[in-house]
Amino acid sequence: MFLAVLRLDSSLLIVIDSSHLGGSQTGPHPGINSHAQGQMQKVMNRQIAILGSTGSIGKNALRVISSLGSQYQVVALSAHSNVALLAEQARQYGPKVICLTDESNVDALAERVKDLDVAILSGPKGLIQIAEMPEVDTILSAVVGAAGLPFALAGARLGKRLAIANKEPLVMAGELLTSTAKTHNAMIVPIDSEHSAVFQAMQAGDHEEVQRVILTASGGPFRQFTRTQLQTVTREQALAHPIWNMGPKITIDSATMMNKALEIIEAHWLFNLPVSQIDVLIHPESIVHSLVEFVDGAMIAQMGTPDMCLPIQYALTYPKRLTGVSEHLRLEDMKRLTFELPDHAVFKALPLAYQVAQTGGTAPAVFNAANEAAVQAFLNGDIEYVRILECVDECLNRHDVKAQVGLEELVEADLWARDQVRSVLRSSYLQ
Repeated sequence: MFLAVLRLDSSLLIVIDSSHLGGSQTGPHPGINSHAQGQMQKVMNRQIAILGSTGSIGKNALRVISSLGSQYQVVALSAHSNVALLAEQARQYGPKVICLTDESNVDALAERVKDLDVAILSGPKGLIQIAEMPEVDTILSAVVGAAGLPFALAGARLGKRLAIANKEPLVMAGELLTSTAKTHNAMIVPIDSEHSAVFQAMQAGDHEEVQRVILTASGGPFRQFTRTQLQTVTREQALAHPIWNMGPKITIDSATMMNKALEIIEAHWLFNLPVSQIDVLIHPESIVHSLVEFVDGAMIAQMGTPDMCLPIQYALTYPKRLTGVSEHLRLEDMKRLTFELPDHAVFKALPLAYQVAQTGGTAPAVFNAANEAAVQAFLNGDIEYVRILECVDECLNRHDVKAQVGLEELVEADLWARDQVRSVLRSSYLQ
């Protein structure tokens, strides 16, 4: 039996072999802080801080919020260095606070908004100050890289809803962040399209009934490349994603499939599943955003157009669904939906991710930080494309893993990995 359910917000849930639809579970799935169910069921105004508002996720989030009405209000915005756009957003959306993490441009920002009644914060500490604002109940995190971890932890300690678009906080500190959220009745809701899809599909059954999660991947521009062909990949080729329009770092991660590697670790913590129950399939059409297979053989797939507005909106409105701005999917226009196994010899990030997730401790922080540093080196023209994963692998091999860790040890591991990549690059130059 094949059943499709089209929601108001354009999310399409597909049930394959629906011998099992589970109970009528409407609250958060046990993998995502079910203890917050009572709090999240309430209809309430959302006072939202968007950290990283000038990037693609942030701009889409503002578009979504504009469509939802006065019940959803922007309280704070932040950017790294885009003074002009942040000032424009402050003028349009009227936040109480704005923050620029690049402190050298704060004066330029102040000049642009001097006629507005808005407070200006600066630097990474400004993000933590926003997370701790009493009036903020929802923090949408779209900050690139490991910089998102400190304010995610600050929000978790205060019991806030964390709508997380960046993978790094859960990759670096999954155990620390999820345990902090549980202790303080915070809720983590994913914005990543794949994890949002899993979150939606998981509500068709109970946690113990999940057989496995299947994360889908577009395969990026190199899904049919051989290892030999990868040797000559250029920066321009790697930045030419066939489906998604994203920032440079995540676009390179999609090309190497490091984004999917990080998502494996993220899903492990978000949904409280061993990595042995998390698989990856390449799905170049990017219509099926992920699937959940239950023990009786039923597969629940969440489908939709390649548009981040839907997962952003669901993270803000959950557990309710509202009419959304995303284009509705027309199945009759779909010529085909294809799936294939990724080649682990070509996409080496995937087997590394399983090893790192099983190792735990400081290994995920090193994995993430080494990749960030290596990707930046590639974007700067300092290394070849194939050296990105080689640098990551070398760092992991050099690292002495610490098992029981807090934020301080994770930050130390992050800095160590970045320094090791610089050391690897210096060694390459000397050879």
